[in-house]
Amino acid sequence: MIQPYDDAYFMKRALQEAEAAFEKGEVPVGAVIVVNNQIIARAHNLTETLNDVTAHAEMQAITAAANYIGGKYLIDCTLYVTLEPCQMCAGALYWSQISKIVYGAKDEQRGCTVMGTQLHPKTKMMGGIMEEEAAQLLKRFFVEKRNLN
Repeated sequence: MIQPYDDAYFMKRALQEAEAAFEKGEVPVGAVIVVNNQIIARAHNLTETLNDVTAHAEMQAITAAANYIGGKYLIDCTLYVTLEPCQMCAGALYWSQISKIVYGAKDEQRGCTVMGTQLHPKTKMMGGIMEEEAAQLLKRFFVEKRNLN
């Protein structure tokens, strides 16, 4: 029997958020934060909407999850995000002490791995969950953006 709440299930929810970002003209990155198989935060990029370079999906999700929990530490929580976190987001995730990060597509230029950003020692990270779907959404966004300019 297949566990209904596996990594793919929650990454699909993050991809729904990325689609919402796409529809708003935002870089299509989506995130959800989960604790005990329950989504406690949903977010997507809002950098254009808010005119704020820090309004990445992960940052929005961290804030929403902290508000839900009533505290700043996201221990026992998992972040599902469609694109590997950047250095800024990885730094915020470090301070949140999130237990696990699961991402879809790897960011070969600006991802926290290639930038050498440290995560909290207790944070586990894995990538490649629904990688192709996440990467295709990003590619489609940038192709359409280039064709409009």
